[in-house]
Amino acid sequence: MNDAVPKPPPPELDPIAQAILDFLCLQEPPADVKPIEVAKFVATKRARRAASPNLWRRYLPAVRQQGKFLARQGRILIIHRGQPADPNSVKGLVRYRLVETDAKVDA
Repeated sequence: MNDAVPKPPPPELDPIAQAILDFLCLQEPPADVKPIEVAKFVATKRARRAASPNLWRRYLPAVRQQGKFLARQGRILIIHRGQPADPNSVKGLVRYRLVETDAKVDA
Protein backbone atom coordinates (compact mmCIF):
# COMPACT_ATOMS: atom_id res chain seq x y z
CA MET A 1 0.00 0.00 0.00
CA ASN A 2 1.32 3.43 -0.92
CA ASP A 3 1.19 5.92 1.96
CA ALA A 4 2.41 8.83 -0.15
CA VAL A 5 0.09 11.79 -0.23
CA PRO A 6 -0.72 12.79 -3.81
CA LYS A 7 0.42 16.26 -4.78
CA PRO A 8 -2.27 18.68 -5.88
CA PRO A 9 -2.12 19.70 -9.54
CA PRO A 10 -0.33 22.98 -10.22
CA PRO A 11 -2.65 25.98 -10.33
CA GLU A 12 -3.86 27.08 -13.73
CA LEU A 13 -2.27 30.14 -15.24
CA ASP A 14 -4.07 33.43 -15.51
CA PRO A 15 -5.54 33.81 -19.04
CA ILE A 16 -3.26 36.79 -19.71
CA ALA A 17 -0.18 34.84 -18.61
CA GLN A 18 -1.22 31.98 -20.87
CA ALA A 19 -1.70 34.46 -23.74
CA ILE A 20 1.86 35.75 -23.23
CA LEU A 21 3.24 32.21 -23.47
CA ASP A 22 1.03 31.41 -26.47
CA PHE A 23 2.12 34.56 -28.31
CA LEU A 24 5.79 33.86 -27.63
CA CYS A 25 5.38 30.29 -28.90
CA LEU A 26 3.76 31.57 -32.11
CA GLN A 27 6.87 33.59 -33.06
CA GLU A 28 8.72 31.89 -35.88
CA PRO A 29 11.69 32.22 -35.65
CA PRO A 30 11.66 32.78 -31.86
CA ALA A 31 11.77 36.49 -31.18
CA ASP A 32 11.47 39.03 -28.40
CA VAL A 33 8.06 40.68 -28.19
CA LYS A 34 6.83 43.94 -26.74
CA PRO A 35 4.08 43.94 -24.10
CA ILE A 36 2.02 46.12 -26.46
CA GLU A 37 2.09 43.36 -29.10
CA VAL A 38 0.81 40.86 -26.54
CA ALA A 39 -1.93 43.28 -25.40
CA LYS A 40 -3.05 43.68 -29.02
CA PHE A 41 -3.03 39.88 -29.43
CA VAL A 42 -5.24 39.49 -26.34
CA ALA A 43 -7.57 42.28 -27.48
CA THR A 44 -8.10 40.71 -30.91
CA LYS A 45 -8.87 37.33 -29.32
CA ARG A 46 -11.44 38.87 -26.97
CA ALA A 47 -12.84 41.65 -29.18
CA ARG A 48 -16.48 41.81 -30.05
CA ARG A 49 -17.81 42.97 -33.37
CA ALA A 50 -17.95 46.73 -32.62
CA ALA A 51 -14.90 46.90 -30.36
CA SER A 52 -12.75 50.00 -30.17
CA PRO A 53 -9.43 49.82 -32.05
CA ASN A 54 -7.78 50.94 -28.78
CA LEU A 55 -9.18 48.03 -26.76
CA TRP A 56 -5.63 46.69 -26.32
CA ARG A 57 -4.87 49.56 -23.92
CA ARG A 58 -7.22 47.99 -21.37
CA TYR A 59 -5.10 44.82 -21.33
CA LEU A 60 -1.65 46.42 -21.18
CA PRO A 61 -1.39 46.75 -17.35
CA ALA A 62 -2.42 43.10 -16.94
CA VAL A 63 0.12 42.00 -19.58
CA ARG A 64 2.89 43.85 -17.74
CA GLN A 65 1.86 42.38 -14.39
CA GLN A 66 1.63 38.82 -15.70
CA GLY A 67 4.91 39.25 -17.61
CA LYS A 68 6.66 39.99 -14.31
CA PHE A 69 4.91 37.01 -12.72
CA LEU A 70 6.12 34.66 -15.47
CA ALA A 71 9.64 36.08 -15.25
CA ARG A 72 9.72 35.47 -11.50
CA GLN A 73 8.69 31.86 -12.18
CA GLY A 74 11.53 31.54 -14.69
CA ARG A 75 9.25 30.84 -17.66
CA ILE A 76 10.18 33.98 -19.64
CA LEU A 77 12.95 36.57 -19.58
CA ILE A 78 12.36 40.28 -19.38
CA ILE A 79 14.78 42.04 -21.71
CA HIS A 80 15.71 45.67 -21.00
CA ARG A 81 18.23 47.45 -23.24
CA GLY A 82 19.19 44.14 -24.83
CA GLN A 83 20.02 42.39 -21.55
CA PRO A 84 18.00 40.15 -19.21
CA ALA A 85 16.62 42.27 -16.37
CA ASP A 86 15.38 41.63 -12.84
CA PRO A 87 11.56 41.56 -12.96
CA ASN A 88 11.37 43.13 -9.49
CA SER A 89 13.25 46.29 -10.39
CA VAL A 90 12.96 46.81 -14.15
CA LYS A 91 11.45 50.06 -15.37
CA GLY A 92 10.99 51.47 -18.82
CA LEU A 93 10.62 49.77 -22.18
CA VAL A 94 10.97 46.00 -22.07
CA ARG A 95 10.54 42.95 -24.26
CA TYR A 96 9.65 39.37 -23.38
CA ARG A 97 11.64 36.33 -24.44
CA LEU A 98 10.76 32.68 -23.99
CA VAL A 99 13.31 30.85 -21.83
CA GLU A 100 15.28 28.36 -23.89
CA THR A 101 15.13 24.77 -22.72
CA ASP A 102 18.10 22.51 -23.37
CA ALA A 103 16.19 19.24 -23.45
CA LYS A 104 12.63 18.69 -24.52
CA VAL A 105 10.69 16.16 -22.48
CA ASP A 106 8.24 13.89 -24.28
CA ALA A 107 5.02 13.34 -22.36
